Amino acid sequence: MFKNAMVIGKFYPPHAGHAHLINTAAAQSDNVSVLVLGNRFESITVADRAKWLAAEFADTAGVQVIGMRNDCPEDYHSEEIWKAQAELMRLALKSRGVTAVDAVFSSEEYGARLAAAFGAGHVLVDQSRTTYPVSGTLCRDDLGAAWPYIIGPARQELATRIIVVGAESSGTTTLTTGLTGRYRTRFPRLADVPEYGREYTYKKFEALQRGKPDARLGDMVWTEQDFGRIGARQNAMENAAADACPLVIADTDSLATTLWERFYLGERSYGSFHAAGNLPQRDLYLITDHDGVDFEDDGWREGEHRRADMTEWFKETLTDEGHSWILVSGDHERRMATAVEIIDLILARRSEFTSPPWATRTVLEGVTA
Repeated sequence: MFKNAMVIGKFYPPHAGHAHLINTAAAQSDNVSVLVLGNRFESITVADRAKWLAAEFADTAGVQVIGMRNDCPEDYHSEEIWKAQAELMRLALKSRGVTAVDAVFSSEEYGARLAAAFGAGHVLVDQSRTTYPVSGTLCRDDLGAAWPYIIGPARQELATRIIVVGAESSGTTTLTTGLTGRYRTRFPRLADVPEYGREYTYKKFEALQRGKPDARLGDMVWTEQDFGRIGARQNAMENAAADACPLVIADTDSLATTLWERFYLGERSYGSFHAAGNLPQRDLYLITDHDGVDFEDDGWREGEHRRADMTEWFKETLTDEGHSWILVSGDHERRMATAVEIIDLILARRSEFTSPPWATRTVLEGVTA
């Protein structure tokens, strides 16, 4: 066993190969300092990368993650650059009370030289990437293909999330279904995220009818607890979709659940607010316009007379919460065109990983993105 080990990397983004390296170090060391070294020219902040790794290893004893900004160029042939890089690492360790390391764990050729600079031994781990055939380069080149290898906390925040909301019978499910079908050709693992509140309503009504066979929809009594369960389950479904695919298209969310709670129980009911207070980043809300859409009474809807109010509530709430939203109007083709135009641009931006000119690429033999 080593006393103090060090693992360094850009972790841009952190993936299963990185996790394997850190776990290997943790299994052979009392303490492992993971240095996240990122620069200003990269699209993901050092703070985010460090946060994701800290979450991933929160339950692993002895592992501490240290984020350190590093704008120093890379040049493996320059003694001066080697010294500059090593000093950044030394000070990052010193800032957390680590004054010496006796092992450097790495999957790179430079690991031995780095270990020598710290007077430590070098442990080479899976340099050929046979255990996990993934690299940061592969992830950046094709995030969709590499998605299963990205660590869980990073997947949750890197996923592009498009949320479709709207009043009853305003076309939310139709638009969500259309968008999901279109983008599934590009993202085969794109999951359906339906409106859980509707499924919950079916189950609640079935339970009511078991005790009262002649019950009607209006006989159901809604509670704060009902909306709390709906909101929590909606979050879980959305996050499961983000775990599976870098794109999420959801037919409502727990923030919308708070408005339906308001609709049924009034201003002073807060059962779903906890769920809505723990939302990950939203890239865009699409509000389906009720105007020009005939109300379709499928036997489960009760809000025809309040569709205008609900549409306004969505606009007000998303504005107050600081979210990006677009009102989509017109026929289905026009709504799809509006949504696709902006979603394509968001996807292009979210999947772009910038790097400085000195950055090296790791190409794995026999592995294609």
